[in-house]
Amino acid sequence: MNTSTRHIPWGALGPWLALAAACLFFATQSDRFLTGENLSLVVQQVMVVGVLAIGQTLIILTAGIDLSCGMVMALGSMVVTKLAVENGLHPALAMVCGVAVTSLFGLLNGLLVTRAKLPSFIVTLGTMNIAFAVTQLYSKSQTVTHLPTFLTDIGNTFTVGGTEVSVGTLLMVGLYLLAWRTLSDTAPGRHLYAVGNNTEAARLTGINVDRVLIGVYVMAGFFYGIAGLLSIARTGVGDPQAGQTENLDTITAVVLGGTSLFGGRGIILGSLVGAIIVGVFRNGLTLMGVASVVQTLITGVLVILAVATDQMSRKGGR
Repeated sequence: MNTSTRHIPWGALGPWLALAAACLFFATQSDRFLTGENLSLVVQQVMVVGVLAIGQTLIILTAGIDLSCGMVMALGSMVVTKLAVENGLHPALAMVCGVAVTSLFGLLNGLLVTRAKLPSFIVTLGTMNIAFAVTQLYSKSQTVTHLPTFLTDIGNTFTVGGTEVSVGTLLMVGLYLLAWRTLSDTAPGRHLYAVGNNTEAARLTGINVDRVLIGVYVMAGFFYGIAGLLSIARTGVGDPQAGQTENLDTITAVVLGGTSLFGGRGIILGSLVGAIIVGVFRNGLTLMGVASVVQTLITGVLVILAVATDQMSRKGGR
């Protein structure tokens, strides 16, 4: 039986049902909510957090957590924009360099977790601050503007049935499908779930646990770099202040998507649904005229309910 489909909180359809219920509710509150233009906007608004959440999901599936994702993304985006604008590097090479930097931060996290045997929470809390400081020093806290169009092309849209669809949205969906197939149908995916379920048992079956964990953190760093490219394309600038709340936003998306914070349980497509649920709530509440602070409060309540449900599911499965 496929490990990725066992013991999933709320059942595999839980996040989808929650999304459908939220859409139905907000459709009754605003005539604008279910328009193609508004729904496309919701997806565009969550595409950066959505891609970050792929990396966060990989780490949480191994019973870890990454607090550094937003700051690492910001550093990668600043490397890309400064190399392309101020150093005259070809934008494609600048993009490669930015993703390489975020992947190296992932490698650093992975080595500290596996070699130094430090908890992922402490490691990524430290690298979050390191990435933030390096970003500010490297950028001198200045936003980079006048970007070459090559860097913003994935933020362009095209029309489908009268609705504007972002190229970045398609990229996000493609990355989720790739990650889903990899986790579901390959040996590395099965090894990742095994490590998350029981590290010692995985080691006794011959799985190189350290190699799996290092690979997971490097891949997470790679996805953070791609998210940085999407952030650049969406905003049209290199912003050193970006990414300061994305770590919590990604954890929210992963938890709402049904992935267990205790590791080994969850489907990565659920994280995409979780990110969209958050986007739907914020968009719908905005259309209703609800203050942003109340939106934050409601998001916090949703996270607590999701974690509580996960914990009850674990107790019920014993």
